[in-house]
Amino acid sequence: MNKTLLSFVLITILSFGILNAQTKKLPTVKIKDLKGKSIDVSTLSNDGKPIIISFWATWCKPCKLELNTIAEEYDDWVDETDVMLVAVSIDDARSSGRVEPYINAMGWDYKVLLDPNGDFKRAMNVNNVPHTFLLDGNGNIVWDHNNYAPGDEEELYEQVLKLTK
Repeated sequence: MNKTLLSFVLITILSFGILNAQTKKLPTVKIKDLKGKSIDVSTLSNDGKPIIISFWATWCKPCKLELNTIAEEYDDWVDETDVMLVAVSIDDARSSGRVEPYINAMGWDYKVLLDPNGDFKRAMNVNNVPHTFLLDGNGNIVWDHNNYAPGDEEELYEQVLKLTK
């Protein structure tokens, strides 16, 4: 009986180790860009460089604060790390018409995608926004953060720097 229990424990530990060692990638979900073109998010690429994916909405003040704060530093981030930021709006059909005017007014240089049905949001287990993910150059999700407080963008940038060293 002890051998059976020991075997069970070892198999369980190894199974969890193998599961945790698996890398988490983006799901195969189609959403649209601002021109209405369908994009499979699992194919997002930045030529081996990091990608930031930020879920946001026009009605979310912390989301806009985070993305506007990052916008102030974004050109420097790109120059130093070649990072790409993809802002995924979860605005539904009623409010998605506000997305493009808002980003134009703010002058964001980000790639902006629309997820009005919440397919990508659900696949990524995003329950509230802002929710930010960081992918390494191989498309593995290596970090995520939910909510926003001033200074969180500095932690994000530190994570990006770690990936580029």
